[in-house]
Amino acid sequence: MQAYARQDLVRALKERRTTSFAMELVPRISRAQSMDALSSQASVAGYKAALIAANALKKFLPMLTTAAGTIRPASVLVIGAGVAGLQAIATAKRLGAVVEAYDVRSATRDQVKSLGAKFVETGVSAEGTGGYARELTAEEKAKQQEVLDARIAASDVVISTAAIPAAPRAHREPRRRRANETRVCTGRHCREQGGNCELTRAGETIDHGGVTIIGPVNLPATLPYHASEMYARNLFNFLKPAMPKGELAVDWKDEVFAGAVLTHDGEIKNEAARKSVEGGA
Repeated sequence: MQAYARQDLVRALKERRTTSFAMELVPRISRAQSMDALSSQASVAGYKAALIAANALKKFLPMLTTAAGTIRPASVLVIGAGVAGLQAIATAKRLGAVVEAYDVRSATRDQVKSLGAKFVETGVSAEGTGGYARELTAEEKAKQQEVLDARIAASDVVISTAAIPAAPRAHREPRRRRANETRVCTGRHCREQGGNCELTRAGETIDHGGVTIIGPVNLPATLPYHASEMYARNLFNFLKPAMPKGELAVDWKDEVFAGAVLTHDGEIKNEAARKSVEGGA
C-alpha cells in the first residue's frame, strides 16, 4: 500500500470506509514468515542487483586464468544484510567475486560469513525493532562512515540494500570514491524515495566523478514469473486463516490481521501511517 508515499489513496480509503491491508505491515513473527511479501520481493531485488552490477562493471567478476595471464576477481561490497543483501551476497559469490558485507545489526555477522563473505567490522551496532535497524546517531554515523569509506574506495562494486522504515535514505554519498566503481542502489526505498544513496536518481544511470551510480526501480517486475508466484503465495497464506469455511471472516484479535490492517471502519488503524497522513508529515 505504501502509505507514506500514497497519502491521497489512504485518505480515500478512510473516507469510503474501505477495509485495506498493507502487506508491508504484516508483523515479522515466525507464524507470518510465509506471508512476508517484503522478504519475497527483496530476494528478487538482491539477486537482480548483483546481475545488474556484473553487467555494468567493465571487468570480470571471477578470477580467471588465461593465456594472457591471471585476472584477479572483482571486489563487491554489500551494505545491508537483510533478505535483499544476503541474496546479493550469495549471487555475487556465485559469480566469483570477492565479497564483503556490512550491516549495523551485529546479529547478521554469522549469516554473512555462512555465505562465504567477510563481515566489515565498524564497532557500531544498531539493533532495532521488528527485524529492522534503528537510525544511527550522528556520532555513530561518523564512526561507521570512516570505516566504510575505506572499504567503498577499495571496492569495484557497492550494492546498497539498507532500509529504514519511512526514511528516504540510509547512506549519504561516500567522501572517497574509486574510478570505474559501479554502485547499484536497491532496496525498499529506491522506487518512490530515490534510493539510499544521495546521488541516486530513480530509474537512471549516472556518472559522478568516474563512479557509475545505478538506480533501478521495481526490480521484482524484472523477474515477473517468480516474483508473482512468490507474492501470490504470500497473499494466499495471509488470507487463508481468514477463510476457515470458505467465506471471509477476519479475526481482529489475530496479531497478523491487527498489525497488517491499514484502514477499517472509517479509520486509519496503523499509528505510523495515521500520523503521516493526518499530521501532514
